[in-house]
Amino acid sequence: MTDIRHINCGTLLVPGYPTVVCHCLALIDTDEVVLVDTGIGLLDVRDPDARLGRELIDAAGFQFNTWDTAVSRLESMGVDRSRVGHIVLTHADPDHAGGLADFAGAQVHVSDEERGHVESGHPRYVQRHFEHGPRWRTYAADDNATSWFGLPARRIDLPVDAEVLIVPLPGHTLGHCGVAIAQDDGWFLHAGDAYYLRAELTDSHHPAGQLAAARADDDAKRLESLATLRRIVNDHSDEVEVCGYHDLNELPAHCVDSDKPD
Repeated sequence: MTDIRHINCGTLLVPGYPTVVCHCLALIDTDEVVLVDTGIGLLDVRDPDARLGRELIDAAGFQFNTWDTAVSRLESMGVDRSRVGHIVLTHADPDHAGGLADFAGAQVHVSDEERGHVESGHPRYVQRHFEHGPRWRTYAADDNATSWFGLPARRIDLPVDAEVLIVPLPGHTLGHCGVAIAQDDGWFLHAGDAYYLRAELTDSHHPAGQLAAARADDDAKRLESLATLRRIVNDHSDEVEVCGYHDLNELPAHCVDSDKPD
């Protein structure tokens, strides 16, 4: 059985907004560990200006703490980084892909659209995060296609017991996807940056939506994806548990309590 662990792999302090986190997942099986997003990486922590640039750091409010990385979070659970053989990205923004190089041998699963967007040289991505040469495994619309609660989805090839899908939720980036993980009693959906704060699911005028709109590659598609999430939450709450990437209140309490080492 695949165990889903919630881990905080980064903190962002944006002036005028609540403290936000980098809510990643570790899917732990008997012999395999799969990460969903990687947060801020060790190399970012060691040399932030060279890796990210001061303009991005100041704009996004990146905080750099060794314990706030996927490697450290896994080690605190007794999991060596060498066990991470696969990473599934919701998308490749720097607060999601910064830790890729910390697991350089892992296969990186992502939508075909997102990889193409990365390789187009779009300025939202930090190309240093990919200099180590990730082992990409991309999924196009027709690859391992299936339907998930009426949405087109793509099955991910992973050596774990649980079925894992990427569910396109474009707008924030053109290839942005949620990651759905089958459980005994339903599904868990990591919605990535389809919303910043959970309040956006119930308040269409929430201030966080203004920031999300400003950072979206296609705001019309972002709003469509947000409407899709609202439908899933409203119509299938007994079957699907949803979390986003940045809302501190969606992290389990033990993740928040363990933010700093003793």
